Amino acid sequence: MGGRHGEIQEVTFERDCPAVAVPWGTPATIEAGRIGYISQRLGGTFTIMVEGNLYRVDGKDADALGLEDEVEGAAVQDEDDGAPVTAESIEEAAWKQLATCYDPEIPVDIVNLGLVYGCDVTPLDDGRFRLDVRMTLTAPGCGMGTLIADEAKQKLESIRGVAEVAVDLVWDPPWSREMMSEAARLEMGLM
Repeated sequence: MGGRHGEIQEVTFERDCPAVAVPWGTPATIEAGRIGYISQRLGGTFTIMVEGNLYRVDGKDADALGLEDEVEGAAVQDEDDGAPVTAESIEEAAWKQLATCYDPEIPVDIVNLGLVYGCDVTPLDDGRFRLDVRMTLTAPGCGMGTLIADEAKQKLESIRGVAEVAVDLVWDPPWSREMMSEAARLEMGLM
């Protein structure tokens, strides 16, 4: 099925498909007729190996793979349940959204990887809120960093009651695998 990891699914691209080369983060187009192997489908995206190279394909382009948009761990839908929007509810929703963001090479979300150092909620004068997120990457030179930060920002902007979002990449303290949650270390076989 090409699930979290370890399960590979072969696909043939049915149309030209926009993608991002991993780990460089450069835009690419995978041509129709190419064969690929889905190694991960998490967080609303696919990680696909094509001719020895890894690419990240957005879930909205699942039709190019001959699939429906059925990516595991996509953004959490923030429904208006009539409950008042509070700083606490915004923070809870923010952490849920951040947990739907994945590094395309690692089948663990950025929260459990220990990449998110903080999420501050600030009330604004109009009753809405601003989110300020500080996060890092597993390696400072990771070309996917901006893409992961932009994905986090986009998902956070979808939260009801959020007016502004800033996601800052920081390097202090440097990330280490000790920052991973126990569940993430188990998933990665690091226990």
